[in-house]
Formats: sequence, structure tokens, C-alpha cells
Amino acid sequence: MSNHIENFPLGKELTLNDSSNPLTIHTTSLSLTKQNHQIIECRLTFQVTPELYHRIDTEKLFNLKPEVRAPMSGGNFLPSGDIQIETTLQPDLLPQLLEKASTAEEAANYLLQLCQQPENPLTNKLLSTESWLCLSVKQQQPNGEVGYNTFWNYLNPSTINDPEATSEELSAGIVNFFQEWTQANLAEATQNATSEFLEGISSIFNELVDETFSDTEEDTTTNQSIFTAIVNFFESDQWQFVKIPETSALRLLFRGENGQWTCYAQAREEQRQFVFYSICPVKAPENKRLAITEFITRANYGMIMGNFEFDFDDGEIRYKTSIDVKEDNLSLALIKPIAYANVMTMDEYLPGIMAVIESEVEVKEAILRIEG
Repeated sequence: MSNHIENFPLGKELTLNDSSNPLTIHTTSLSLTKQNHQIIECRLTFQVTPELYHRIDTEKLFNLKPEVRAPMSGGNFLPSGDIQIETTLQPDLLPQLLEKASTAEEAANYLLQLCQQPENPLTNKLLSTESWLCLSVKQQQPNGEVGYNTFWNYLNPSTINDPEATSEELSAGIVNFFQEWTQANLAEATQNATSEFLEGISSIFNELVDETFSDTEEDTTTNQSIFTAIVNFFESDQWQFVKIPETSALRLLFRGENGQWTCYAQAREEQRQFVFYSICPVKAPENKRLAITEFITRANYGMIMGNFEFDFDDGEIRYKTSIDVKEDNLSLALIKPIAYANVMTMDEYLPGIMAVIESEVEVKEAILRIEG
């Protein structure tokens, strides 16, 4: 799936709003990213003086919280020379912009026009610093480029909100950012510091992708929507999730002791069924698929709640649990064991799967290490 980027050079002053004082920046370009002829992202790039960057840094404008910043690369910023900042518009505001623009030039001109209009809380939200997520901060110096990327450059909000995004894309972004952060902070990071970092990322990720279903009410009849029930459960259990558009399914992220992976919670309304999947974060390469087939067969023998599934064509491995409630209501108490038995099983068997894929461990030995 290829993306097409339409770029429009600006070179004009743009005044943005924050909680205290207006912020005037020198814009350099605005770009729109199209996927299958549909606009999925708007980026704004601008330059600021080191003094103005100090304010942005101190006040954490453009969502520049410490926990989303990757380590500095190339040195430190100099007190002279402009600093370039690239941002992306929050996905939930993109439709508002696209009501007035279908090209990068039209989008740029619309933002400039908003600056000249009277205060309007609705339209001026596009001009709020909180509405833009910083992707990178760079400064060109005599010895090269200095700066840093942010979490959103590794896992772009447009990817998070894309229902066709694969589990590999989501996992890779998080893992790459965390690895860079860990390598730079390992010498000084304590367990508490790492825990605070993960909590910060989790909170920010939750703010961006967690769907709000405040109008959803608990229905105690057997006609209750399966989807309503699973949304209520994952909200009350504080999971981070994304509702997949035009489906009755949620995409979730889960971190176990042995890894992190994508999960899917699916409602089959007509059949009155709830299905939960854990998608293994790695696919089996062709030369390991026979071995993984044996591993899955051995692992499934004796399974009570759920089973592993293996797509021999593309190497995807997943664990499935489900429940049928044709004559009953899908309560939170019924959902919980389906979800947690699933992720606990994937977490338990993941080291064995990785051992078979990445080393020459015999399948039987890998199973014995898990089951004893």
C-alpha cells in the first residue's frame, strides 16, 4: 500500500494559540499524505528561533512531553540558528480541515485565513498548539544535523487510526522507540524511571486512541449488543483500544512478561458470539513453517480454553478464545476469562515460538520447556 505526499511551500508567518500567549511561527511547508486517494495525514513544518524553542520546550507545546522524546542525536542545540519543527495534525481534526480543503495549497491558505478571522473556538482549534503533535525537532549546524524525533515519528497517529494497519507496523514503531530510549538511558535509568516512562507512554497513547463510548448503556436483556458488552468491559478494565471503522471489532495492545502484541476483540452479533485473538508479534518464515506447524499441534493438544491457529501461507500465528451466548447475556464476568486466558497463553508460549523460529531448538524440547 503506497502513500502519495503532496507538499506545498509556505514561507509565511502563522500565529497559533496556546493556553497563555499567541505563538507566531515561520512556516516552511504543509503537506498532505494520501493513501488510496484518501487524505490520511496533514503535516506542518516550521522554523523558530532558539529563544522561541526554549518556550516551546519549557511549556511542552505541540505535545512535547518528556516521555515522548527520543534521545538527542549529534550533540546539543546551538544558541544561534533556526530550529526546524515538524508536526502532524491530530487525526480527529483532519475531517474539519478537509471540509475546507482538498489540496495542500488549499489547506495552507485556509489556515492562514483563520489567523485573520475573529476568535472562533471551533475553527481556531486547528490553530491550537495542542492540536498538533510534534514529530521531530532539528537544527542544522556546521558539523551536521542535531536534534531528536518523538514517539509519534515512530508510531504515526495516522497508522494507529488506520483499520488496515498490521500488528507488525504497530509493534515495530513502539519497539523501535523504546529500544532507542532504553539504549540512551540504560546507564542512568532505574526500574522506577523505566516504569514512569512506560506509564507516561501508556497515558499518551490512551489519550490519542482510546475511543469514548459515553452514550453506551448496559443492557441486561438477551438482546444486548455483543459489541456494547465488549466495549464496556475493555473500558472498565482500562485497556487501550481502537474501534475499527465499519466493523464490530476492537484492536488492542497487550504487554506481557515475554513480549508485546496486538489483539482483536470481535463481536459476531448474528451468531451471538464473542471472539478474542492474540496475534503473535512475529511471523514464521517459510523455512520454519513445518516446525511451527508441529509446535502448534503439540501446544493445542490438551488445551481447554481456546487454541492456536497458524496461517501456513503467510506465517501468521494467533491464539483464539471465544464464547457463544445465544441464550444468555454477555456479561463482564464472562468476557474477562476469555480475554485473560488468551493473553496469558500467548505470553506463556511466546518464548517457545521464538525459540523455534530464531534458533535450532527442537520443537519437542521447546514444548517441554513450557509444559514440563
